Amino acid sequence: MASSASTNPAHAHFESFLQAQLCQDVLSSFQGLCGALGLEPGGGLPQYRKLKAQLNYWSAKSLWAKLDKRAEQPVYQQGRACARTKCLVVGAGPCGLRAAVELALLGARVVLVEKRTKFSRHNVLHLWPFTIHDLRALGAKKFYGRFCTGTLDHISIRQLQLLLLKVVLLLGVEIHWGVTFTGLQPPPKKGSGWRARLQPHPPAPLANYEFDVLISAAGGKFVPEGFTVREMRGKLAIGITVNFVNRRTVEETQVPEISGVARIYNQSFFQSLLKATGIDLENIVYYKDDTHYFVMTAKKQCLLRLGVLRQDWPEIDRLLGSANVLGKLEFARDAHGRPDISAFDFTSMMRAESSARVQEKDGARLLLGLVGDCLVEPFWPLGTGVARGFLAAFDAAWMVKRWAEGAGPLEVLAERESLYQLLSQTSPENMHRNVAQYELDPATRYPTLNLRAVTPHQVQDLYDVMAKEPGRRPSDKPDAGKPATGTQEELLRWCREQTAGEPAELRGVGALEATAWALKVAEHELGIPPVLSAKAVVAGSDPLGLIAYLSHFHSTFKNTAHGPARQGFPGTSSAVLFLGKLQRTLQRPRAQVRWLGRARAGWGVPRGVPGAGAGDLCALCGEHLYILERLCADGRFFHRSCFRCHTCEATLWPGGYRQHPEDGHFYCLQHLPQEGPEEDGGDQGPGTSMPSGPSPAVTPPEGTRAAPSPGQPTQPTRRLIRLSSPERQRLSSLQLTPEPELEPPPKPPRSCAALARQALEGSFVGWGMPVQSPQVLVATEEEQEQSASSSEEEEEEAAAGETTALGSDMEQALVTLAKNSGTMSKYPTWQRTLLRRAREEEMKRFCKAQAVQRRLHEIETALGDLEAEGMKVELALRSQGSPEQQNTLWMEQLLQLVQKKNSLLAEEAELMITVQELNLEEKQWHLDQELRGYLNQEGALKTPADRQAEEQLLKKLLDVVNQRDTLIRFQEELRLSELA
Repeated sequence: MASSASTNPAHAHFESFLQAQLCQDVLSSFQGLCGALGLEPGGGLPQYRKLKAQLNYWSAKSLWAKLDKRAEQPVYQQGRACARTKCLVVGAGPCGLRAAVELALLGARVVLVEKRTKFSRHNVLHLWPFTIHDLRALGAKKFYGRFCTGTLDHISIRQLQLLLLKVVLLLGVEIHWGVTFTGLQPPPKKGSGWRARLQPHPPAPLANYEFDVLISAAGGKFVPEGFTVREMRGKLAIGITVNFVNRRTVEETQVPEISGVARIYNQSFFQSLLKATGIDLENIVYYKDDTHYFVMTAKKQCLLRLGVLRQDWPEIDRLLGSANVLGKLEFARDAHGRPDISAFDFTSMMRAESSARVQEKDGARLLLGLVGDCLVEPFWPLGTGVARGFLAAFDAAWMVKRWAEGAGPLEVLAERESLYQLLSQTSPENMHRNVAQYELDPATRYPTLNLRAVTPHQVQDLYDVMAKEPGRRPSDKPDAGKPATGTQEELLRWCREQTAGEPAELRGVGALEATAWALKVAEHELGIPPVLSAKAVVAGSDPLGLIAYLSHFHSTFKNTAHGPARQGFPGTSSAVLFLGKLQRTLQRPRAQVRWLGRARAGWGVPRGVPGAGAGDLCALCGEHLYILERLCADGRFFHRSCFRCHTCEATLWPGGYRQHPEDGHFYCLQHLPQEGPEEDGGDQGPGTSMPSGPSPAVTPPEGTRAAPSPGQPTQPTRRLIRLSSPERQRLSSLQLTPEPELEPPPKPPRSCAALARQALEGSFVGWGMPVQSPQVLVATEEEQEQSASSSEEEEEEAAAGETTALGSDMEQALVTLAKNSGTMSKYPTWQRTLLRRAREEEMKRFCKAQAVQRRLHEIETALGDLEAEGMKVELALRSQGSPEQQNTLWMEQLLQLVQKKNSLLAEEAELMITVQELNLEEKQWHLDQELRGYLNQEGALKTPADRQAEEQLLKKLLDVVNQRDTLIRFQEELRLSELA
């Protein structure tokens, strides 16, 4: 067979085409193949059929079988569905190429233009299960033999572009390189069609090409005229990507990948990284492909301290080199020969408000569709960009099919926008589980599909008829004459109804104590944080603040019958209430008594009495606090911008901070200073403080009594160090810091993959296999490639609905373990049941954490905007001489801003509960893996230390399970209250 390839020029060109790793090599080998067979490239499906008929070569038959299987799906109608449709695709990125594949299979004539002349993007994409199956079905492994071998689930952008380029060339797509699309040329006269404005000098056939459909896949920086792109931005987060050359040495293969770790739920990992390297990160991903690929979000303070933000980007070499992750490595180079380093604003996201438009002039209609970055969030390690990009390509091709079938423009646009509403919410969990059934028809992919979610009437503004008077767009502004809800008069009337028959006012010293108690009860039992101090309430010195505070009660109780208070009213922010109780459990009893026994100089009041002093000054900066700016914590008021971690200056979120009893400062849980041995020295993660039952150590204080004075005796010290079982086991794992000169050098942090390998190695030991050294556990990538076979590929395709698991190095380690212990034959499903779950669950947590972190930053930015707007309104209200009608309008505006703030705070609290859930899941997974190693050991081989460690692990695991149970019960109660 090898001699056949050497003697037949077409066979030799085909082999070169399969193996080509550069864009120009792909094009030249395909030109040679077509020349040897007497064919012209770019002839559409007829070209593919001729190529298949003439190239009777054994190496091509498996590829033809895969492409034929796809083309024979009924939706394509044997390539006749769009036979009379002419398309122009702009951009040869993964999404543009994938859209071109579908359009070619539909039978359309497809011309693709790309401004670049080579593929040089090394960044690595995580692939969702359906993406892996989709690419395999197009012959990905034929073009790239290492594609998703074993448990790999990622690929570099460059490799993905190369394999898709080969597919579109085989399917007859006409490609033009080095050509830039600059805009559209409307039909110059009736009877002609739409053309493209191209630079620098397109050939005449391309310049005169008239098309019915334009698919723009040129990225978020270029969107055709008529589309509106909205930027969604949160608090600045600097993302850094860097690629190093992968020389595939044994040492490089032994370094485990990091599929995704986020500080928001795995703080100990980043604390260790900070201690070992001085680098403070929010998240990190490390993949191995053609390059060593890192992507991370570094804290701004860290970048400033290391000098990265004040110098050129090559200074990042020092930032990463100081981590000594892989030793001295050589940078990969970008398209311009520069080190492949880039920085981006992680929270900035461009999103088109619509995904399609129709333009018409002189009877010539043009359908415009968007795919790619302008429709999805392109964060490569999560795979959302390429997965949702492929879905958008399918949806756009379905739109073209409906267009070719003769559906009306408004009907086509309404269906497309209905699909677009689903796109941003898609994930592997909420799509159809059987990825093998996915086709072009959106019903095969989306379980909750409703193609009439958007009506034709709602998309009239997306249909532009240039020859006629454009229709008036519906106004986005609310009717100015419509009365506003929640007016000041309504609030006053409701307050009178609720307080009818009650004493009019409180007098004397007891009034201040009673008011302070009422404010605390409202915060602790109803989740309504104070807006002003008890002193201001009694004195009536801040009527605006009082109105804003009472408006929260109104929104909570307005739909509830007058009666005794109870927890769980509709409108009550249950998440805020739950997090408030959780936050109070973070303060240990010893710290509370120590704090209550003395008064902080300058504050003048004991802790726990909210605002017995003034509430209009920030307790940290001393500046004035406007109503919308006020944030209450531990009975004192702060600017939200001031309420930051004392160490890292990160914004403190509900349930994610503690106040140190010694210095009085607030810290995020990652940077909270360790206390003495009599304090809680366990894990500082929020999950460890989850209320888990009747244990007195986690019961929050009621706080309904006045705080004792400094001279009042406190409880005996012995009661303060009485520990429950969970606390004792945490105390047993406490690590005391040795003297600085005796402290050993920090060990490099282990990744989740390394921990998983250690736990799984222990599991294999339980099957009677001795422990082996790391040198034996790791197999080189060359051995991996040699072991890959066609039978392995078929097995992977058969299990396509359950695709991918751990990294390649871990898989090879476990393969070696399984082979040496005879496990491969005894447990044929070991890979699916043991390996895949860890990686999938880890990636799910990381994806969810990234989404939560992004939304938290967006909420912080939105709250800042509300504070600025509220300050202007408050100043206007407090000014003198304004007409009464104007003051009423300003008051309405202030109340609306307060409601918006309360809504954002409730959403923020719900997100922080999700963080608690992620943290507990991570802990349970690690404890379960570690405990498995002990349980699988033979009883006769266990030492007393092993048995004690096993017992301690079991107790920790049960504690975490109880905490998760508490959280689940709370979420169920919340769900039932919302249904009620």
